[in-house]
Amino acid sequence: MLKRTPLFHAYETFGAKTIDFGGWELPVQFSSIKEEHEAVRTKAGLFDVSHMGEVEVKGRDALPFLQRLLTNDISKLTDGKIQYTAMCYEDGGTVDDLLVYQKEKNNYLLVINASNIEKDLDWLLSHQDEDDVSIINVSDQIALLALQGPLARDIINDVADEEVASLKPFTFLSETVVTQKEVLVSRTGYTGEDGFEIYCQAEDAVHIWSSLLEAGKSKGLIPCGLGARDTLRFEARLPLYGQELSKDISPLEGGIGFAVKTEKEIDFIGKTALKQQKEAGTERKLVGIEMIDKGIPRTDYPVFSGEEQIGFVTTGTQSPTLKKNIGLALIQSPLATIGTEVEVQVRKKRLKAKIVATPFYKRAK
Repeated sequence: MLKRTPLFHAYETFGAKTIDFGGWELPVQFSSIKEEHEAVRTKAGLFDVSHMGEVEVKGRDALPFLQRLLTNDISKLTDGKIQYTAMCYEDGGTVDDLLVYQKEKNNYLLVINASNIEKDLDWLLSHQDEDDVSIINVSDQIALLALQGPLARDIINDVADEEVASLKPFTFLSETVVTQKEVLVSRTGYTGEDGFEIYCQAEDAVHIWSSLLEAGKSKGLIPCGLGARDTLRFEARLPLYGQELSKDISPLEGGIGFAVKTEKEIDFIGKTALKQQKEAGTERKLVGIEMIDKGIPRTDYPVFSGEEQIGFVTTGTQSPTLKKNIGLALIQSPLATIGTEVEVQVRKKRLKAKIVATPFYKRAK
């Protein structure tokens, strides 16, 4: 039996086409992936991302505990701030990439990937040791909506307390009001555009979803599915766990080295391996590729230089914004120079491609 979010029946009425996404029945699209993608790039889109996991970590030792488990420096956080980080195995492989919200000192909310909720929870609990820290999975109580796009601020401004629209990137309000419901609102985004995330009680989700769509109708706001979410994040070179990051791909290889602070004093799990990778350089590197021959690079397609396989595609598609066939590929570092020609095995043919700069898309400030 597939799991459903509290919004399932609400988006069914919009003709959502649903798929099995890691055990969840979620909308891949409402109108079309291309239309939804373009709405977010030019106006605004509303996503149901209630399948994401939320875990509360609090108690006297919450900070030292998270410092030991996470790659970024959590001590740099202050109340109302958010940090992107990773959790790693001893060998540097990635357990998950996540966001940490500091509500107050020693009181944090972790936002984790849906497919990793049980695994992450087990990992956190297995390293609790003697720490005075409580770890509570609150995922089932919380629904999560993401309002994304250049007009997101104007739309939320019409239905929220006035301080919401003035939130700075990677900050949040723990208690505020959107469409007359009490919520937590942050401003992070996973699309390459400006955006707000609304964390609400599961029972308030349908009201907020409907009210936002109504409020944003005149500004071109439409409901969006996972298909557009993937093409949007990919163009902005934002990683997806299971593709650009995994137990076999370290945060440094996956291109999120900025979230790995090997200089922090606490010995976090994976620090030795990651420090070695940082100093010696990783053997593999995530690069952008653009097809020269006609064909689309897809996840797991092999990448060749001459007769040697040098890596594989992690994500690839025809970019709705650039109208080009592009991909991200994890390849041997010595060959990861912009302009280098490679070949991608597309079914039975090897097609020419070249390494290009990323991100593929960056919004105008």
